[in-house]
Amino acid sequence: MPCLLRCPACRNYKPHYEKVAKLFNGPDAAHPGIIVMARVDCASKVNVDLCNKFSVDHYPFLVWGPPAKFDSPRWKPKQENSELELIDDGRTAERLLKWINKKMGSSFSLDDKKYENESALPKNASDPEQIVRAIYDVEEATAHAWQIILEHKMIKPETRDSLIRFLQILVSHHPSKRCRRGSADLLINFDDHWHTNISLNSQESSTLLTSVAGDNICGKGVPRGYWMFCRGSKKETRGFSCGLWVLLHSLTVRIGDGESQSTFTSICDFIHNFFICEECRKHFYEMCSSVPVPFKSARDLTLWLWRAHNIVNERLMKEEKDLDTADPSFPKVIWPPKQLCPSCYRSSSRAADGAMQVEWEEDEVFHFLVDYYGKKLVSSYRETSMDSHLLLKKQVGTISDDSSASSAATVPIGAALGVAVASCTFGALACFWRTQQKNRKYYHLRSLKKI
Repeated sequence: MPCLLRCPACRNYKPHYEKVAKLFNGPDAAHPGIIVMARVDCASKVNVDLCNKFSVDHYPFLVWGPPAKFDSPRWKPKQENSELELIDDGRTAERLLKWINKKMGSSFSLDDKKYENESALPKNASDPEQIVRAIYDVEEATAHAWQIILEHKMIKPETRDSLIRFLQILVSHHPSKRCRRGSADLLINFDDHWHTNISLNSQESSTLLTSVAGDNICGKGVPRGYWMFCRGSKKETRGFSCGLWVLLHSLTVRIGDGESQSTFTSICDFIHNFFICEECRKHFYEMCSSVPVPFKSARDLTLWLWRAHNIVNERLMKEEKDLDTADPSFPKVIWPPKQLCPSCYRSSSRAADGAMQVEWEEDEVFHFLVDYYGKKLVSSYRETSMDSHLLLKKQVGTISDDSSASSAATVPIGAALGVAVASCTFGALACFWRTQQKNRKYYHLRSLKKI
C-alpha cells in the first residue's frame, strides 16, 4: 500500500472507518443495508475527475447524503440547498458513529453484533413500514436465484423456454428498475449464451458464470449477501425463500388481466424447473396442477398466490412445531394478520388442533396485497433509495491488498455515484429487440444456405 504510506493520517484513519462500516456493510453486518459506506481512492488516476468534482481538498474527506445526489454535476462543501453534507466530526470510529446517530436519530453501537442484538431486528415482521425495505431483498432474491441457476447448470434445452418466459415477466414487471434492465440485457443476449437445443458443458458453464454473474441481473450498486425485510433472527431462517415469495407477490399485483394465465404458467414452470428444494418444488407444482380453469384476471391470480402462500405457511407451521425449527422472532403466520388488515377478516376462530380458521373478505385482501406488494414497494424504490444514506469517503492511497476483507466497499467512479437506473422504455422494448435479433440471425443463416 505505497500511497497509504505517504499519507499517515489516512492510513491511521482506515481502521476507524472500517470499524463503523462493518456495522452496516458485509455479510456479518449487524444493521445491513441501512447505510452504504464506500471509499474512493483519490490517488488513482481514474478517480481524479470524480474527486475534483467533489472539491476534495483534504484527506480523509467524508460526504453524507442520498445515493442519487452523488450523481450531481459538481458539488462544493459549502454549497447551499444541497442534500449532500460534509462530515466534519468523524476522526474516530466513536465520533463518526455519534455523528451518524445524531443525524438519523438512531442508537447504533460499535458493540452491535449480527443476530445477537435483538433490537437490530424488526419487532414485527408484518409492520407495514417494514415492507419498504423489501425492495433490496427482492433484488437479492433475484440475483441469488440466477446464481443458483448458473452454478447448478439448470439451463437445458427442455427448460430454456420457461426461463425466457419468466425473464419477459421480470423485464416488464419487476419492482426494481435495475433488475428490469438486467433482465432485459440477459433476454436480448439469451441466444448468444444458450443456443437452442444445446446444453453447456462444465467449462462453458464456468465461463458463463464468470461473465454473466448472478448479481449482474440487478447491478452491483448495492452490497449483496444480506437480508433486510427477510432477515431472520437465526442465520438459517427466512432469507432467500422469503425474498422469492415477495418477488412473486410483487409480480402478480403488477400484471394486467390479459397476462394472468401466462404469468401463472411462467411462475409455476420457473419454480418447477429452477427452485433447488425438491420437496418445496413438488408441493408448489401440486398446487399449480390443482387449478381447474385458466385465470381470466390479475385479481384471481393475485388471490391464488396468496392462498397458496398461506397453505405453505400452515404446513410449515406444523412441521416447525414438531421439529422445533421455527424462528422464534418470526414464526409462520396466516397472512395478512388481523392487526395489519382488520378489514380482510369477516370472522376467525381456532380449530380443535389449534389451526386458524378464517372467513376472508377477499376484495379487502386483494386491495391490501396490491397496496402492500405494489404501491409500497414502488414507493420504496423511488423514495426510500433516495432517502437512504451513503457515506462516500475520499482518501488518498489504494487499499488493494486487503480490500476483500474490508466492509467498506471500494468503488470505481461509476459505482460511487449511486445505483444505475434503467429506463422503462428499454425494458418495454427488450422482447421486441430479442425478436429482431433472432430474425436477423435467421435471415443471415438462410442467406448463407442459399450461397
